[in-house]
Amino acid sequence: MLLLASAPGLNAARDRMPAVVRDKTFVVWASPANLIQRGGSALTLDDGRSHFDGIVFGELSPAKWMPGSDYYARTSREQEAWPAETVTPASAPPNAPSRTVGKARGFEDFVEMAISYRGREVSVYRNGRLYAHYDMASEPQEFGEPATVLFGRRHLDAGDPQGSFEGRIRDARIYDVALSQEQIAALRPDEAGSGPKPWAWWSFGDEGLREKTGRFTEIRLIGDVRIDGGCLVLGGKGASVIETAPGEEGRTAPTPATWSENGPVSEAVVRSARLLREKLLADPYRPGYHFCVPEDIGIPGDPNGAFYHDGVYHLMYLYNRSGSGFSWGHVSSTDLVHWRQHPDAIGPGDGDDGCFSGGGFVDDDGTAYLSYWMLWGARGIGLASSHDPEFDVWTKSKANPVIRSTEFGVTETTGPDGEPLMYGTADPSNIWKKDGRYYMLTGNLPVLNKIGRSPNDPLTTQGDRTYLFESKDLAHWTYQHVFYERKPEWTDRSEDDMCPSFLPLPSKPEGGAPSGKYLLLFISHNRGCQYYVGDYRDDRFNPTSHGRMTWIDNTFFAPEALVDGKGRQIMWAWLTDNPDDGKVEGWSGVYGLPRVLWLGPDGTLKMRPVDELKSLRYGERSWSGASLSGARKLEGVRGDSCELEIDVTPGSAARCGAMVRSSPDGHERTLVYYDAKAEELVFDATKSGGAGRMVVERAPLALAPRETLRLRVFVDKSVVEVFANDRQAISRRVYPVGKDSFGLSLFSEGGATGVYRVSGWSMFPSNPY
Repeated sequence: MLLLASAPGLNAARDRMPAVVRDKTFVVWASPANLIQRGGSALTLDDGRSHFDGIVFGELSPAKWMPGSDYYARTSREQEAWPAETVTPASAPPNAPSRTVGKARGFEDFVEMAISYRGREVSVYRNGRLYAHYDMASEPQEFGEPATVLFGRRHLDAGDPQGSFEGRIRDARIYDVALSQEQIAALRPDEAGSGPKPWAWWSFGDEGLREKTGRFTEIRLIGDVRIDGGCLVLGGKGASVIETAPGEEGRTAPTPATWSENGPVSEAVVRSARLLREKLLADPYRPGYHFCVPEDIGIPGDPNGAFYHDGVYHLMYLYNRSGSGFSWGHVSSTDLVHWRQHPDAIGPGDGDDGCFSGGGFVDDDGTAYLSYWMLWGARGIGLASSHDPEFDVWTKSKANPVIRSTEFGVTETTGPDGEPLMYGTADPSNIWKKDGRYYMLTGNLPVLNKIGRSPNDPLTTQGDRTYLFESKDLAHWTYQHVFYERKPEWTDRSEDDMCPSFLPLPSKPEGGAPSGKYLLLFISHNRGCQYYVGDYRDDRFNPTSHGRMTWIDNTFFAPEALVDGKGRQIMWAWLTDNPDDGKVEGWSGVYGLPRVLWLGPDGTLKMRPVDELKSLRYGERSWSGASLSGARKLEGVRGDSCELEIDVTPGSAARCGAMVRSSPDGHERTLVYYDAKAEELVFDATKSGGAGRMVVERAPLALAPRETLRLRVFVDKSVVEVFANDRQAISRRVYPVGKDSFGLSLFSEGGATGVYRVSGWSMFPSNPY
């Protein structure tokens, strides 16, 4: 929400104005972008309790202005004799000055519309001439404090995104008296005139969105809204400006009294829920198509418990539920893009003070299981199961903890030969089944912290490792051994292995038959997400290669994966770079796009975003050329919600790639590019905004001679992700400060790129809010 201070000396004028407005006049100078739009408002006054009056265009009759009101309580439906609008936008560019042409009242493509309410008498004027007149069946609606003004939407609860005014507005005002026809005819935009002073006034040509009397000081923008050429420009499709006074009841909500889902829903609860939803929709950093924790504290925000069953993808998310504790939220989807909310799967209670990370598994009979770390203290690993069709009801195992700790995340016991034995009982992996038996891994951070941090500790206790457990019945688990041997040339002694995911790798991005290799995804808390590819036999894992998914810090974190009905392995990860004040915004926690993972012909891990994301594309644009030196702007797609496909031959260029979320002067920008000399994919966030981790991240990427560089770049409010040639990716969050940091460009430095092709799409939001 943008807060604007009142102009000096205006508060006293505001205080002298009446608290309640009954008789009134609305005046607006507007230019519709087209004459076929239906049901938007050029100016509305709303009391926040489902009552409103406004200047509405084309709602009941095409191209006709009318006094809008709640359920047409103060609107005449008999509009046959009312003239249809004929004004169309001028051919001049939007930023050209308006032309004075006599009777057109100073703006060739603008029309002055005014509605005067005097008692039950309603008069509508167009350019100072009577347009319509009728008597209301009811008394006029009273407005005071609270009150809200809208441009675009008809009213606060309007749900149709198409029903918003599309066009330009030069000046808008509300009077607390019914003006006469002569007074209305004498009005001019940007001039107060000699008659009554406006109760509220917006002169967009000289003060932008600031309301001149100081009555309305809080401003919220939704969708395609801007000030251009001295006008408020509304792009339709829900684009709106909503202005309120601080502390007004209509734009605030009372604190709901204690209530439960089994009790009646009070007005306070409804208003509070709606206000939270609207606040989240207006958040400039909340992504539109990356999965977000719906509300509350997604820190830690690990994806957990992913599984696929009967055509549906299920995903759990760890969050700190206010008033309760660490819980697993639950969403499901049939397309990996649009997610349905379920009740929380597990949380505090039934022997737990909270539930930390773990995995998901579906047995042969269709029963789904969640494996999780029981909080707090010396508990261990727990299981929960569900067999109902929607997996809405989960039951924790009576055998919990199925793997018992002797202290937080650690078990000390004796081995078969009586020797001391220590293993981790934290962050269990997904369960898998082989030859009728069940297997599960646990992480080692608590063990590493206990005995592996000193340089003098045995090498067998240092660095990353996982522990293998076996079960015949899912209730009784037996420790087997360390699952793999760490190689110091791949990972160092400071790294742990937590949030493990162990699944077979397909040989194609489309899935199909397994490749014979397995993938162990995991994190070290200090270095983020990484992986081993290797062989699995005799209940041991032999890594044959190692790779990372983050290189400068741990922004890409806590991987979770599943294998779907096509045989695809799909993963998610938490982007840990939340803003410091995320809690006060009502939400935190964002995931990277779902990636499909497979084994390439060269034996290395390949990755790309799932194809389902293409369903969100719209408004395709394309650019091409024989070569590029310097920069070329990419226009026509949404700079804060888009996808770019870039194919270039680096040629002699030292660096080539894309600049996104850039301000017009380039002071604020995010760069994603290929560094030819270093053979690296680079993400430069050093000038990305005013918050977050403003660093340079580099990932190894060696192109073969004459190999085309193929980048896919995704921008989604505060998330930027770049994928390169199906074998490398970097995902980070950025926080631009500038309200105009939406620029997109292709660039080449230190030489020219060869033949290039770029396609771009705006991306339609898939999150409900």
